[in-house]
This record gives sequence, structure tokens and C-alpha cells, in this order.
Amino acid sequence: MADMTISGVTLSGGFTMTLPPTAPGAPTIGTATATSATTATVTFTAPANDGGATITSYTATSNPGGVTGTLNQAGSGTITVSGLSGSTSYTFTVTATNGAGTSSPSASSNSITTPSVIPVKKAIFGFGNPGGASTSITNLVSDTGVVANNTTGVGTGRRDLAAAGYGGDKAIFGYGTASGGVSITNLVSNTGVVGNDVTGVGTARQALAAAGYGTDKAIFGYGQVADTGAYLSITNLVSNTGVVANDTTGVGANRGLLAASGYGSSGQAIFGYGVTNSGPPNYIETTYSLTNLVSNTGVVATNTTGVGTARYTLAAASYGTDKAIFGYGFIAGVSNTAITNKVSNTGVVATDTTGVGSARQGLAAAGYNTDKAIFGYGEQNSGLTSITNLVSNTGVVATDTTGVGTARYRLAAASYGT
Repeated sequence: MADMTISGVTLSGGFTMTLPPTAPGAPTIGTATATSATTATVTFTAPANDGGATITSYTATSNPGGVTGTLNQAGSGTITVSGLSGSTSYTFTVTATNGAGTSSPSASSNSITTPSVIPVKKAIFGFGNPGGASTSITNLVSDTGVVANNTTGVGTGRRDLAAAGYGGDKAIFGYGTASGGVSITNLVSNTGVVGNDVTGVGTARQALAAAGYGTDKAIFGYGQVADTGAYLSITNLVSNTGVVANDTTGVGANRGLLAASGYGSSGQAIFGYGVTNSGPPNYIETTYSLTNLVSNTGVVATNTTGVGTARYTLAAASYGTDKAIFGYGFIAGVSNTAITNKVSNTGVVATDTTGVGSARQGLAAAGYNTDKAIFGYGEQNSGLTSITNLVSNTGVVATDTTGVGTARYRLAAASYGT
């Protein structure tokens, strides 16, 4: 074989020529899928041309934002991209890299939209009666459900009040009874700091309930006038800045010692259970299991026929991002109970679930983390307690957790923080 000269290099005899590697071809884009508010997966197929060198990695890049995720392997696969923003639309391209360089980008993927970010909440128990004079102490709850020791109370000590989240990351305690019924409120910051008394708006009353609604507002509802014993169905809306409105004419059965919680995907709420009486001269009590749904604009609906055991001095909280749970309370003429009733994301109350934990009344409850809840404190047959019961994101109530803080009852609780 004759000698051959290529680019100034002379080869003689039999020879094999190896060209230097180049960057690989572009991968073939697959499917993008949003997997959370901040993450997505992107599938791809490896290029037929690896450029003459083994591909070592693939990189997916978001548009907008230029957020990247990398997968270190030679063949086809799925890349996870982290660090995206919630409620945002994205497309992705994928490149391949070998020792010689990086390919041109693939075609763009399908468009995805990440879901909204679910805030990680904490909770706060506050006020109540430890036996004797009512108190204003509070106990913060971490986003893992751990209850802290007492925080020195701020504001007027009282019991039979209510609390709810508002403003997306804050809370409000309101109404209750001190030396008599009051309508004062105390705002809670997004770090759990309780503010001084705010002059009351609306009818002073006790034994009411409260819940968040409309994603960033709250509603106080129902209750009892301390001086006369009359039960009410009036409500007071709370703006997303914590301003309480005047009374709204009541809808549904007048009652008190009920519970309330948010539920649903668009900010609805539910009031449920409670007690009323016939007034003078006999004051015959009627205990309820009926409920009243609240729209995401704060409009209260008429009574929904009750489901589950009628009772009062129970508590309620949201769980599972869009559901609620009523739990514990006192069954008239019987005793304290630990039964619970789950509420679906459409506001349908389920029949009784056998109770877990110590039966008690006068407790409080709130959501925490992104999808769990906690019941805490109250009065057992044996006396006041500070025990708590955590609720999973599927509505399963856990056994008692040893109490922290001052044992008391007729307190309130709410979620706060981000």
C-alpha cells in the first residue's frame, strides 16, 4: 500500500485512522411532568450519535428561569429538576455532554404548570381556664407538632373564646368571657407573637367558634351572651389584615360550644355541633350534630342535617390540605368522648370514628405543617389536662402525647406562620 499524507502527517503501510471525538447529537425530548410546587421530571431519549465518546451526563434546563437538573449516565432516562417556583408554567430542553463537549439543546418539552406552594404552618394554643382565674398564656406548636412550654400571656385572660388563621400566615383570638362576655381580639404575628387587646367589634359573647375562609380571611360565629344565656347565630367576618367587621345577621340554629374549621380547595369553612336551650323558665338543652357550611366569600348556609353523635365543647381542625375533622367533646347526659368525625373536601361529614386518646371536653385544635392537625388540652373526667393528640394527613388520630404547659380548658387554637 502506498504512503498517504493527511494534513501533513504521513502514514505508511496498513493503518487505522481514529478521528477525535466531537460533542454528541441532541437528545430527543420526552415528557415533562410537574411533581410538586418546586420540582418536575423530564424524560428524554439518548441521541443516536454520541460523538465518538461515551456520554457522561444529561442536563434539563427550564424556561423561564434557567433552572437545571442533571443525570449522570450514558443512556436514556428521566431528569429531576428542583428549585422551580409554584404556580408557574415551564417548558424544558435537554442537552447531552461527553468528553468533547455539550450538544445543542433538544426541542422544547410540553408545557407544565407547577401547583401552588403549600405553606408549612405552625400552631398556637392560647388563653383558657386552668381552674380559678382565666389566663392569657399561650403554647406554640412547631411544624412537627411539638408543643412548647408556656409563653407569658398578653391581653385579657379569658375562656370560651375562639381563634382562626387569617392573612395567609397570621392568627386571631377573639371574644370569650372574662368577668363577663367580651368582644376584644388579639392578633398573632407570623412568628407567633400575640398582640395586646384590640377594642371589640360586634356582640360580646362566649362559647363561639372560628375558622379561616377564602384563603386569607376568618369568620367568628354563633355563641352565647354571657349575661343573659341567650344563644346566637350571628357572625363577624375578619379581613386579611385582621380587621373584625360588625355583626352579620345569623343563619342556622342559634347555639354555642360548637366547633369550626376550614376545608376544601378554595377556602370554604364549616361550623358544626353545639348546644342551645329553650330559655326561661326551664332552659331545656338541645344538643346538635348539624352543620353550617361557609362559602369562600364568607356566606353561611342554612343547617345541614347532622351526622354523628350530637355533642358540644368539642374541637375541629383542617388536615390533609383540604379536609377537616371534628373531635372529642361532651355527650349530654352521658360523658366525655374521644370520637371523631371526618369532613370531606366537599363538606360532607362522616359518621363517628371510634375515639383514640383520652376522652375530654373543652379542648382546642388546629392544623400544622402542611396537612396535619393537633388536638390539645381540655377537661377529662379526672380533671384538667395538657395532653395532645396528633392527626395524620389521612385523618388518623394518634394516642395521647404527654402534656406540655399549663393544664386548662375552654381555650382556643389556630394555625399561623409559613
